[in-house]
Amino acid sequence: MGLPYKIRPIDEDDRAWVAGLLKEWWEGPKVVTRGKIYRADELPGFLAVMERERAGLVTYKITGNECEIVSMNSLAEGKGVGSALIDAVKNVAVKAGCKRLRLITTNDNTAAMIFYQKRGFRLVAVHRNAVEESRRLKPEIPAIGNDGIPIRDEIELEMLL
Repeated sequence: MGLPYKIRPIDEDDRAWVAGLLKEWWEGPKVVTRGKIYRADELPGFLAVMERERAGLVTYKITGNECEIVSMNSLAEGKGVGSALIDAVKNVAVKAGCKRLRLITTNDNTAAMIFYQKRGFRLVAVHRNAVEESRRLKPEIPAIGNDGIPIRDEIELEMLL
């Protein structure tokens, strides 16, 4: 029996849905990591589709020999969607000659830190108070995040390829 979902690249017909999801989960399509602004709705990425419904999204950016996961959302947790989306990006990164797959999350996102570490990522840096700078670029970033934790630091994770 196959997986209950299919992973496919984002196409132009998906862009409005992607923008809507990013607005709902990320306060809009603008994502800020390490002082860089990305328009995640314009980046390449993959969707997970279950029974003709979109069930997950990952966007990424390749620069030189590094690939950064810019945004990731699973709408069907516990079904392997997030892992499959990571695998899709990892495959693209390897084919592009990338040596490193990386991402940034915030200190309040403990579930993401657990999720990514279980999939082979390592914590490599804590950028203390980096979210202050990010808020200058994207004021919509809330002061308080998951579990009532003040959002202050950017946590960098990586997987060597």
